[in-house]
Amino acid sequence: MQFQVPQFIEVEDKIVGPLTFKQFVFIAGGFGMAYVFWRLLPLIAAAPLIVGSLGFAAALAFLQINGRPFLIALEHGFYFFLHPKLYLWSNARSKKATTKRAEEPTEKTAAVYVPRLTDSRLHELSWSLDINERIAAGTTEERDRDEIDPVQGLRTPQQIIAQIKRDSTV
Repeated sequence: MQFQVPQFIEVEDKIVGPLTFKQFVFIAGGFGMAYVFWRLLPLIAAAPLIVGSLGFAAALAFLQINGRPFLIALEHGFYFFLHPKLYLWSNARSKKATTKRAEEPTEKTAAVYVPRLTDSRLHELSWSLDINERIAAGTTEERDRDEIDPVQGLRTPQQIIAQIKRDSTV
């Protein structure tokens, strides 16, 4: 059997003439408010309120901002004004963070291999891949495993573990 597949499921149905149900409710509410203003207030005081309520109803029904309904933009505006906002800039804190990073490494931190993003990053990667491939293939010698990294004399974690094992057996 063949079935008709709906094509425009995101488009709201037109209920009252060319208006959707939501548009009809917004327009009817705007006209209702205009009628209440016209009946309760003198015409001089009611005229700006009538124009304002009809304009607001038309904006709710037809206006779109960035492809989204005006009602959603209005909701986001209320959230912006009602929720607390706190923006801080502490230049002293950022100076402390940069001075901490610039400190010289101690003996404890120098023993751990920390990769850096420098010009020699490609060299570091190729060196570690070459050594790891040789270890996996079983073609390495003990001196290759304990070799110090040619990049600034830093050692890999495997080298540190091997040295700890050697020192504990001695």
